[in-house]
Amino acid sequence: MIDNLLLGNYKFRESDFIPNIDHYRELANAQHPTVLWIGCSDSRLQTGHITQAKAGELFIQRNIGNIVPIHDWNFATVLEYAISHLHVNDVVICGHSNCGAIRALDHENTDAYIPLWLNNARDAKTRVDKTIAPPKTVQEQDERYRLIEQENVRLQIEHLHTYPLLKKAVDEQKVQVHGLYYDLATGTLSRVS
Repeated sequence: MIDNLLLGNYKFRESDFIPNIDHYRELANAQHPTVLWIGCSDSRLQTGHITQAKAGELFIQRNIGNIVPIHDWNFATVLEYAISHLHVNDVVICGHSNCGAIRALDHENTDAYIPLWLNNARDAKTRVDKTIAPPKTVQEQDERYRLIEQENVRLQIEHLHTYPLLKKAVDEQKVQVHGLYYDLATGTLSRVS
């Protein structure tokens, strides 16, 4: 696999890096992204690829379940750097279909860390389950998961607003927050309202 990655890098350099050398030289000196993108670590999501964003346009923070944990130093550092130093205009939280983190909310887990992390998304499941009947078919269960995935985006936006730095930037109209949802089966990226 490492040989394939190195070959891929060679192809990238030949097809993109060298033809756009001026752009990459600018990026080597400084970054000026306009968006902080908070997404899932899922290997099926290649953020720049699905958005056609160029290198340097997105400041990306990924984790299992596209979660914005409350009172987390790692996340707070990313947020602070993006807002205070990079001066991003937009913050995106992007969920996706067939999210393993969301599906894991339905199962007991003996892992040491994953269940603790997923507690940051548990309210999304609770909210959806209060509004729909228990699923009886595979299609109903898939729809339930989709609803929870989208509700999780809304929940993480709520978590985001608990950070005073973000709240202040939004209040001063320096930053806008957006919820997005990516469908793996169709390649469609849509807004979550």
